[in-house]
Amino acid sequence: MFTRTHQYKFSVPKELLKYRLVGNHITIHRHDFEVLEDEQLLSIIPVVEEDAKRSTLPITQVELKGDGNKTEMVITSRMKAIEAGAQMLMMLFCGFFLVASLILLYVGKDPKVTFSFTVISLLIFVFFLIRLQLGYFDYVRRIRAYVKHSCDEITTDVRRQLFKHKMK
Repeated sequence: MFTRTHQYKFSVPKELLKYRLVGNHITIHRHDFEVLEDEQLLSIIPVVEEDAKRSTLPITQVELKGDGNKTEMVITSRMKAIEAGAQMLMMLFCGFFLVASLILLYVGKDPKVTFSFTVISLLIFVFFLIRLQLGYFDYVRRIRAYVKHSCDEITTDVRRQLFKHKMK
């Protein structure tokens, strides 16, 4: 539920993309992420600090599939299992509250309690979604944008060099 996957294609060899991306650092909302090489994948992981322990930070893997001068990039961001469990519990709590309010509507004849439970569950759920969009999913969007922008710049640089070479 919290995993996001995006695909991009670039007209640059995968070794060049890997060489230019590995070792880079990304700073998002005062949190530092580092691009590391992990066998055939690139991993973008948070550099853990005291302040970062309170945030839900994504772990991103970039898979590069090369075919000559063409590279297909698959970016997958996921939440740590323990953090995803806490988020799922929150969603189950909101769902349980909503179901309880519907049961009270049929079993009990008190519309004020039913309305209160419904409003409380919806408010908690909306607050939860807003928090996720401003936190975890914002990190995912910014990491994806950084990787895509960096690869676009690399592609542009390679094209400039090839054009200069052909003009000579």
